[in-house]
Amino acid sequence: MRLMGLENPLFHTLHQMMDLHADDSDKSNNVPSRNYVRDAKAMAATPADIKEHKNSYVFIVDMPGLKSSDIKVQLEDDNVLIISGERKREEEKEGAKYVIMERRVGKFMRKFVLPENANTNAISAVCQDGVLTVTVEKLPPPEPKKPKTVEVKVA
Repeated sequence: MRLMGLENPLFHTLHQMMDLHADDSDKSNNVPSRNYVRDAKAMAATPADIKEHKNSYVFIVDMPGLKSSDIKVQLEDDNVLIISGERKREEEKEGAKYVIMERRVGKFMRKFVLPENANTNAISAVCQDGVLTVTVEKLPPPEPKKPKTVEVKVA
């Protein structure tokens, strides 16, 4: 699986949505809701790697400076993995002020539709050295169906 480049139309649309003004009074059907725009921003700003192993799927997301308690991993609709949370701004200490602030703060979120063979009862998440690793085990492949023999009776 390869991440899409920035020239992709999806990123162009997300960029346009991020530039919308919150005070726009036009509530036509073509204008996305604030929640949709907020979620789109959060998803666009949360890159992830996905690996497929023989017996599992592994989702890897960088979470520098976050504690485990700041990260939420959920399963929605039995097959949608949601990784979300919030990075809070550090308290400014008296006598110190930001000169440049480039690190992202605020909510983050990613949603992944899991494949049919994902075992949603076997999901684990570990955050170590600022990297969140979510492992979703695969269900064993179904056993091949054996032919069923039907007894022929005398009428």
